[in-house]
Amino acid sequence: MPSFDAVSEIDAHELTNAVDQANRELSQRFDFKDTGCKFELKEKEFTVHLRAEVEFQLKQMLEILKVKIAKRGIDIACLEIKDAQKNLAEARQDVLLRHGIDQDCGKKIVKLLKDAKLKVQAGIHGDKVRVTGKQRDDLQSAISLLRQKKFDRPLSFTNFRE
Repeated sequence: MPSFDAVSEIDAHELTNAVDQANRELSQRFDFKDTGCKFELKEKEFTVHLRAEVEFQLKQMLEILKVKIAKRGIDIACLEIKDAQKNLAEARQDVLLRHGIDQDCGKKIVKLLKDAKLKVQAGIHGDKVRVTGKQRDDLQSAISLLRQKKFDRPLSFTNFRE
């Protein structure tokens, strides 16, 4: 029976490259020289910590990070930007990169496919949604339906089997 998986994945290597490029740009820009501003990547949590002297610099750093991430092929829709925390010494901000399909998003995908009355079955398997059907055309129409709909994280489709 043909099937595919709907997943939301982030390439960790590309994310590391994007953060390295953003740090390199900070070191070369005149307005950030000797300010102590930097990006720190926590790979296990897929979190980027921004550190700067003032909140205005955080906004500029966030734009730099978005550009670098987008150039490396990561959809910026997966970014969850937390509120900035500031004190007298520095300002900090966390940017979470959402990956994997959580239960709420998975339920939305399954409900969307059921409401569309397509001849496919969808089930949540961990951090992915497996969609099966009898014909390849049904699966392709399910993929096009999911691409048209906007979710809180970017979807990709893997493991297409016949």
